[in-house]
Amino acid sequence: QVQLVESGGGLVQAGGSLRLSCAASGNTICISTMGWYRQAPRKRELVAAITSDSTNYADSVKGRFTISRDNAKNTLYLQMNSLKPEDTAVYYCNALCPTGHGTNYNYWGQGTQVTVSS
Repeated sequence: QVQLVESGGGLVQAGGSLRLSCAASGNTICISTMGWYRQAPRKRELVAAITSDSTNYADSVKGRFTISRDNAKNTLYLQMNSLKPEDTAVYYCNALCPTGHGTNYNYWGQGTQVTVSS
């Protein structure tokens, strides 16, 4: 089992910045991929993901958001710059642990609200 706890959300004006954190605990050694998703009304999307040797981003956040991972602290980060009102959503941390049978155990945090005012 892996437990994920997000922090760092809040209210910010358009153009501002926030940094989200996700602290992982439990069987963290199993984690292969971590990512951030966001949930707005009627839409959930992958914002960014990171593995041991790669990162990828949604087109809507490229150049503005940066995902990083501190393995020593078992913490995932999302630095969000140049925020826009359309970035408003609940942001969820996600971790994948391979089962060894071609599938993954999928773990989620409780979510943190990000609100960007215009």
